Amino acid sequence: MPRLPDCYGPLVPVVSALTVFPVKSFAGTPLSRMAVDVAGPRGDRRWMLVEDDGATLTARRFPRMLAAHARTVDGGVELSGAGLPTITVAEPQGAPDVPIEMTRLPVATHAGAEAAQWCSELLGRSVRFVWLDDPRRRGMSERHGGTLDDPLAFTDTGPVHVTTTASLARLNRWADEVHDELVQQALDAGRVPPEPRPTLDMRRFRPNIVLDGDLEPFEEDGWPTVTIGDVLLRFADTCGRCVLTTIDPDTQHKGKEPLRTLARHRRRDGEVWFGIQMVPVRTGSIGVGDVARVG
Repeated sequence: MPRLPDCYGPLVPVVSALTVFPVKSFAGTPLSRMAVDVAGPRGDRRWMLVEDDGATLTARRFPRMLAAHARTVDGGVELSGAGLPTITVAEPQGAPDVPIEMTRLPVATHAGAEAAQWCSELLGRSVRFVWLDDPRRRGMSERHGGTLDDPLAFTDTGPVHVTTTASLARLNRWADEVHDELVQQALDAGRVPPEPRPTLDMRRFRPNIVLDGDLEPFEEDGWPTVTIGDVLLRFADTCGRCVLTTIDPDTQHKGKEPLRTLARHRRRDGEVWFGIQMVPVRTGSIGVGDVARVG
């Protein structure tokens, strides 16, 4: 699909960033172009770390996972970062053989001893590295706007996560207001005021697609569809946020934001919300700079 000339500026939504996450809870891999299949971005969250008993391991408990990188390569995935040697793990050839504790997916495939050892060194405990052979074996939950006919990899709720820079900018302004209040309260009470807060980075929210343009903050909550090139996505659900967003992706230190601010401005049904989950209706390829048409 042709892109708008630069003279138009960001008046319509355009793709400003694309990211794939080959391993659940590892750092993402930025892309200039992304293939979107029925299960979402190709290669997204097809690998995962589990305890020896099959329980899912994420950066919520082990922030060090965010220091590890994964890159899809032909026939497998490359693991690097966190001070560990780079290794390449081939896609397993055998049948699923590891019982896991994941909704609607009772078993995955062991990715081998070398990968398990690498991941065990990363977390400092015995873990397994597993692969999902076919996301159609899982399927989405109706609770999150899908059906069992909508393939889902090791993602929590939906196959494609979309955010906007307008919403992030508004969230940062809100967070500034909260911080200013806390500073004033501390000064009034004679306490040491809190240190300046870090600007909230979009990486905390781990979206696959970021859209920029002349958008209202959080208007994406009401988008029924988004078309980018040949790819058509339909709305499934807004995205409830968890403690993972409070971890700085560079330092792996935990803080209170953005959950503290989202709880003030974006709370409903006992959760806080940022971004949307979407389901591929028509597959294809999208690139940074492509125009997004909202339906």
